[in-house]
Amino acid sequence: MTISSSLNAGVSGLSANASRLAAISDNIANSSTYGYRRVETDFNSLVMTNGGRTYTAGGVQSSNIRLVDEGGSIVSSNNATDLAVRGRGMLPVASVSQYQATGEPELLLTSTGSFRLNEEGYLANEAGYYLLGWPADLDGTIPSFPRDTTAGLEPVQFSLSLTGDPTTSVSMALNLPATETETGSSGDSHNLSVEYFDNLGVSQSISVTFTPTVPATGMSNEWTMVMTDSAQDDAVIGEYTIVFDDSRTGGGRIASVTPVSGGPYDDVTGLLTVDVAGGPIEFDIGAVGANSGLSQLSDSFAPISITKDGSPVGNMVSVEIDENGYVSANYDTGVSSVLYQVPLADLPNPNGMIAMDSQTFRPSPESGAYFLWNAGDGPTGDIKSFAREESATDVAKELTDMIQTQRAYSSNAKVIQTVDEMLQETTNIKR
Repeated sequence: MTISSSLNAGVSGLSANASRLAAISDNIANSSTYGYRRVETDFNSLVMTNGGRTYTAGGVQSSNIRLVDEGGSIVSSNNATDLAVRGRGMLPVASVSQYQATGEPELLLTSTGSFRLNEEGYLANEAGYYLLGWPADLDGTIPSFPRDTTAGLEPVQFSLSLTGDPTTSVSMALNLPATETETGSSGDSHNLSVEYFDNLGVSQSISVTFTPTVPATGMSNEWTMVMTDSAQDDAVIGEYTIVFDDSRTGGGRIASVTPVSGGPYDDVTGLLTVDVAGGPIEFDIGAVGANSGLSQLSDSFAPISITKDGSPVGNMVSVEIDENGYVSANYDTGVSSVLYQVPLADLPNPNGMIAMDSQTFRPSPESGAYFLWNAGDGPTGDIKSFAREESATDVAKELTDMIQTQRAYSSNAKVIQTVDEMLQETTNIKR
């Protein structure tokens, strides 16, 4: 009956507008919630099969969608580990309670968070979520991890006690004077001390002595490099004979390195390994023919640079996260070391994710499979520290929508009231 369909349409209108009002209420309630994504309600008509001269009302149905891909404004804060994503992508997090119960992080995503060190050294936010990242190797590089699973991701954690890393590699660049390998030169040695840190964080040194070979005639272009370890009472840990090229195209570059003692030399990589008291240390002196590492030019001994890994024992004083997601710890010794990298997750349909508590979202079949990018690579934006993302709610718009919804609700209620009066008239018809 047509009049009954009018009643059903009015009821569906009440239900749809009540659903819209619920979404508006949620949006307004979270207008000050960092990282909140607003909910939007869409109405869709229901059409019944109509024919002849009568019309049957179908009514309306509502559907809600959370607009995860519409973020809020980024505002500054005074905490270095307040994070916001500037652009596309979301931060990976895991529930503290879930991780403690299972030992495996279940991936959830969020666009912002105020992360601080807890009593166990984890970076966690006030809602109880750990920040996830890939752990770095001792030299600060990030190994290759799978990008489509959580394998390799773990909660970012710092040691709250004294810490230090032993030295495992040294890169050395210096110039040896070519004039000291010619007939009549003094043959004096040149000394260089390279500091390293042992397994207990104690400062030790490797003394490197360069002695020229003085020929009877001409120039030898040959040096003997002897390395001694202070931790072994200055015992010799490596001796090498280095010959330099004197051709027009390669003059001053390494021509050959012959080990007398110590580890072998790789003429392609320029690496050799010596054993100090605490274990092996890899030295990079330059490859054969390379324009780096050791050189022999002119008449001066000139150390250019010595770089090494490892650090002395120190207390952590602060934590930093840069725009590419590298998490660094700063120590009171002045040393900074990279410990983790936080990736950004991207999905084909962010709006298809399942909304969870505390502005977190879970990937779903509707959102599509996620992929973990380095921040700033691919389609993703970068990570902004000292920042939070505000709620995506526009209060003025929500209040306007609320007025419209209230009017629509009242109008549907009036339809029901009118149908009720018409049905009452029908029942009052006398035979």
